[in-house]
Amino acid sequence: MPPATAHFAKWVSVSHPAPHSPVRLLCLPYAGGSASFFYPVSRALSPAVEVLAVQYPGRQTRRYEPGIDNIPEFADEIFAAVRHLDDKPLAVFGHSMGAVLGYELALRLQDAGLPAPVRLFASGRRAPSRYRDERVHEATDAEVVAELRALSGTNEALLGDPEVLAMILPAIRSDYTAIERYRHQPDRRLDCPVTVLTGDSDPRVSREEAEAWAEHTSGPIELEVFEGGHFFLADRAAQVIDLVADRLSPQHLVADVRPAR
Repeated sequence: MPPATAHFAKWVSVSHPAPHSPVRLLCLPYAGGSASFFYPVSRALSPAVEVLAVQYPGRQTRRYEPGIDNIPEFADEIFAAVRHLDDKPLAVFGHSMGAVLGYELALRLQDAGLPAPVRLFASGRRAPSRYRDERVHEATDAEVVAELRALSGTNEALLGDPEVLAMILPAIRSDYTAIERYRHQPDRRLDCPVTVLTGDSDPRVSREEAEAWAEHTSGPIELEVFEGGHFFLADRAAQVIDLVADRLSPQHLVADVRPAR
């Protein structure tokens, strides 16, 4: 890996360094999520794939930092952290809000003339052009907690602890503000392959909304549907990891690598 910058060290966690891997996978959590969510993915894919997990401000090791409440700033900060990683192919996996951040990061890499991601895995999120009138960021704390319970993505023990809630709710609220106010730029498209992953009973993503990712890239696109709701990737972790490992295998990499422009 090229020498890490201070910005990289703040934003990115590498649980299982794999300097001889042929590809890296940058993982972007969901709203309210943290880098540790992807520890099992890193363990499973190493050493064939070096997994980098982004740590957003306002949680875990960065719990004393203020959150970021808009997607452009979020994406700019992540881009600044990883733009130097040009010594081997980079794939991007984002779940929910992380899928949108992955899309925006890929656009920034293209704009800078850097190699495009060899693949974007857009998980649990409708296409950037598909909006809903969602206002969780304006809800009461109790309503935010109810939303987290409904999606089943947060440890119930955390949601039942008032002290923990007081610590994590500001970051969760800023994340929801960022994603719910997000609007894409209609004239922008990726030029990399996109694998869309969705749960067949996800209340936040319809099949049409998932298929609409095809409008956002000139590269190959595929849709993979898993049994489950918004956090199908936790319930179907082994299947998701197998899919990612296959798409990042040497035979796929040879076909998918895009040269720097």
